[in-house]
Amino acid sequence: MSKERFVVSVSDETLKDLRERLGRTRWAPDFANTNWEYGTKYEALRELVEYWRERYDWRTHERAINSFANYKTEIDGIPIHFIQEPGKGPKPIPLILSHGWPWTFWDFNKVIRPLSDPAAFGGDPADAFDVIVPSLPGYGFSTPLTKTGINYWRTADLWVKLMRDVLGYDKFAAQGGDWGAAITSQLGHKYGQHLIGVHINLMIPLGFFSGDGPKPEDFGPGEESWLARNQNFFANESGYSQLQMTKPQTLAFALNDSPAGLCSWILEKRRTWSDCGGEVERRFSKDDLCTTMTIYWITQSFGTSARYYYEAAHHHWQASHNRTPVVEAPTGIAVFQKEVILMPRKWAERYYNLKRWTVMPSGGHFAPMEEPERLVEDVRAFFRPLRG
Repeated sequence: MSKERFVVSVSDETLKDLRERLGRTRWAPDFANTNWEYGTKYEALRELVEYWRERYDWRTHERAINSFANYKTEIDGIPIHFIQEPGKGPKPIPLILSHGWPWTFWDFNKVIRPLSDPAAFGGDPADAFDVIVPSLPGYGFSTPLTKTGINYWRTADLWVKLMRDVLGYDKFAAQGGDWGAAITSQLGHKYGQHLIGVHINLMIPLGFFSGDGPKPEDFGPGEESWLARNQNFFANESGYSQLQMTKPQTLAFALNDSPAGLCSWILEKRRTWSDCGGEVERRFSKDDLCTTMTIYWITQSFGTSARYYYEAAHHHWQASHNRTPVVEAPTGIAVFQKEVILMPRKWAERYYNLKRWTVMPSGGHFAPMEEPERLVEDVRAFFRPLRG
């Protein structure tokens, strides 16, 4: 399999149409929603939409994306886009970074060069990685996705082919959050012999759709509030998941037609799931947010990104072995305490081949955007003793 250089180039017509649609937004009535109790708040959404239409410059961010080496390939009939940034050091190791929803590959933009060229950021060149950042199938520029059944464990199969057959790496390292954490854990479970190690910033049992997970007694000292946090998430914050697991196409028609609607759906998650204290711009600038929205919009990928949930719920994970730990590759875990769910260390020690456990003082669900320096340092420190 081969790779081809890919340049992001969005037509002026597409951007003009986007601005016109934003200008024609028919706003829904909103009241008694001061603290976003009912969902996205009108004033916040309108402010961001107006910025997106009047002041946001996609071309600036398009140039930033194209400052990296972008490629596309096809694996099992599925188009895959990825960035490949060669490491600058005596012996870089290959590292694949996997994102989640509602992320894009660009959520890693703050960590790619610090990981590939540590010396340029005050680090040790011995910590360099060859950094590979793909868009998940059906997300961003890994489109159009026209095959069904593609979920997190199927993506892990694709990533092994990408790293070994397309890029020629015999062994490699992996890191991820959200769906990317599930993909990374699956790599460490099914393909442990090919993995130098795995690092994740969201612990999630691979069989979570089958009810796998820790028990209340697994939560130890310092983790007293974590179980309640998990219960609150599933009770009050998981409605989006139920819809995307059951009828994603119904929603896709609405959000593929209305950029303001797309913005509302994603903005609320960026605010609720990040460690922003209710002020989303403490963690994401307006440009950060608009770039995420624009990538989803120009690629018309919301529908297939939402189907990722359906495919996970309807094609359950099956274990590749019955050994313990489930994830046999050496594992590092960074715990950002404002993450949507938090698993206890006692459970993690059973489930993973746990070699490093770091509880971060701040940060939430979007670690590479919220706390890039802390994430980079933890990844470097975890892989340092695993380098050959």
